[in-house]
Amino acid sequence: IYDRYRIPLMVVENGLGAYDKKDADGKIHDSYRIDYLRAHIEQMAEAVKDGVDLMGYTPWGCIDLVSASTGEMAKRYGFIYVNKFDDGTGDLSREKKDSFYWYQKVIATNGEDLG
Repeated sequence: IYDRYRIPLMVVENGLGAYDKKDADGKIHDSYRIDYLRAHIEQMAEAVKDGVDLMGYTPWGCIDLVSASTGEMAKRYGFIYVNKFDDGTGDLSREKKDSFYWYQKVIATNGEDLG
């Protein structure tokens, strides 16, 4: 796209939907989401090195949400887990996933630390 139009690009709504579940410790360990996002951010850095004018990036999404097309909660995208299920049960409490803390560090270091 950049080669053709030569206008700044913004990557938006980049995320991984998964069937996140709390582990025995009560936490959501979503290393698969971290790996997915890290790989995309690394490729964006390569594109910038190649001269692409990348003006921004927004992941999808910050919090689990109801699917607009299906009304389901099973597949989750957020950095924050919402205790809500397809059958309507759940108390809507929130729990930060491992990806929340990872992305917090990415933001704080302006992408320098993708560890």
